[in-house]
Amino acid sequence: MESLKEIFRIGKGPSSSHTMGPQRAAIIFAERHSEASRFEVTLYGSLAATGKGHMTDKAIIDVLKPIAPVNIIWQPSIFLPYHPNGMEFRAYNEAGEEIEEWIVYSVGGGALSEGKATDDYFKHPEVYDLHTLKDIQAWCEHHGRGYWEYVKQCEDDDFWDYLREVWHTMQAAVERGLDSEGALPGPLNLARKAPTYYIKARGYKPSLQSRGMVYAYALAVSEENASNGTIVTAPTCGACGVVPAVLYHLSKGHDFTETKILHALATAGLFGNIVKYNASISGAEVGCQGEVGVACAMASAASCQLFGGSPSQIEYAAEMGLEHHLGMTCDPVCGLVQIPCIERNAFAACRALDAQLYASFSDGSHRVSFDRVVEVMKQTGHDIPSLYKETSEGGLAKDYQV
Repeated sequence: MESLKEIFRIGKGPSSSHTMGPQRAAIIFAERHSEASRFEVTLYGSLAATGKGHMTDKAIIDVLKPIAPVNIIWQPSIFLPYHPNGMEFRAYNEAGEEIEEWIVYSVGGGALSEGKATDDYFKHPEVYDLHTLKDIQAWCEHHGRGYWEYVKQCEDDDFWDYLREVWHTMQAAVERGLDSEGALPGPLNLARKAPTYYIKARGYKPSLQSRGMVYAYALAVSEENASNGTIVTAPTCGACGVVPAVLYHLSKGHDFTETKILHALATAGLFGNIVKYNASISGAEVGCQGEVGVACAMASAASCQLFGGSPSQIEYAAEMGLEHHLGMTCDPVCGLVQIPCIERNAFAACRALDAQLYASFSDGSHRVSFDRVVEVMKQTGHDIPSLYKETSEGGLAKDYQV
């Protein structure tokens, strides 16, 4: 498995697969053809179906237009064979001759692939020699160590400095979101809710205040994402509010040190990495279970570790966080990362804390493993029709009028 730096990417929303990935592809293509006279970019499948709401065209045009004019072609009904998020870049010279045609895929979490068995261009070093939770948990129990210690063994020396930057970016996103008011971009004219939820939560008694604060923190980050703000993929932009909400809440309410939070983040990233390696974190490929569901599992594991959970209890918490999102569709209204995405982040953050508490009451033993749920999630995602996988053609998005 790759470094957790590939799970925790710092960048601008609203979508890791529909905004960050295409923008990165455009940067690579621009560097190859700085003398081009014209560009043509065809977006296929899910990228075309919801690209306007996710600002895919803007992300590409902002990069290529300073070099030459750009024509975006939308092909929502055509799905390329490797992945639903296909792009075809073409560069032309002054004579109108094609210089290069490049097909590339945005495969989730901001990552790119050329769809080849040996995808050397985008291949990152494999830093984890164990690829299943079963094997990693066995390593932890054999050595008497925690999941974060396995991460420490595998990552480079600069990893913890990077993770500290990730945590500071997450905190900043929460705090900006709590202080920002007004409507989110797009035709839905959806008002920001985080500031109101935060103020209302402070007026409740402690037992309800805690839950309200978690809502506010998750809404804050998700609304920043929807506003093209700087966030951290955890594991994606669309699910970026879950992990920060839980860790921000616990750091404020329980005075956990920054070191403890960084260790929890490492564990969260490890669980997300296992899903990315063995299944998918792309909503266009497996639905929202691969985004919000995985984010919930990551936050469940992190919070369970903070409260002293054993490796088996942490695994159980993460298993429940993902299991209870199985089958969740990705059906964003108007192709925007707003409805139902923002609310899902808030509910998943609270569900993560419920999973942590439930697992803490147990001895960690249970019948269905985290690895098994990952397998089921992958198969379920493949079985879900494409109109429920980030195309805005079914579910809540179907026939929605603004």
